[in-house]
Amino acid sequence: MRGVSLIEVLVSVVILGIGLMGVAAMQSVALRGGQSSLETSQAVMQTNAIAEAMRANRVNAASYNTAGMLCAAGTGSTLAQNDLRDWLASLKTNITKNSTDVTTCGQISNCPDNCEITVRWDDRRAGGSGTRTITTRTRI
Repeated sequence: MRGVSLIEVLVSVVILGIGLMGVAAMQSVALRGGQSSLETSQAVMQTNAIAEAMRANRVNAASYNTAGMLCAAGTGSTLAQNDLRDWLASLKTNITKNSTDVTTCGQISNCPDNCEITVRWDDRRAGGSGTRTITTRTRI
């Protein structure tokens, strides 16, 4: 009657296995949450980057206003158009790591007095519920 029976060992292995599966599931959720947080941080940094570009080109700050959400910028001949093109390319590269992504878009409005810089992207890749939007308000 000494020792551990085979049934007790099997029950403890099953309980341990269920616990380890729970830990693995929590790790997966944590990784997705970390990815979503990284994308949000990248979006904030990119809004600050375009705001600084507008400050450097203060004379033409109103040229940065967009008619709506831009998901792809065409070629331009002015500094503002080139900055917007580079900003959108940087958004796609830093947030989604995909330069051909069509869900990552940006908008700039009300500049230079009350600038609103908005970035929108699809957060489902990082385990989010869908579209995320970050808006930064600043004065140039």
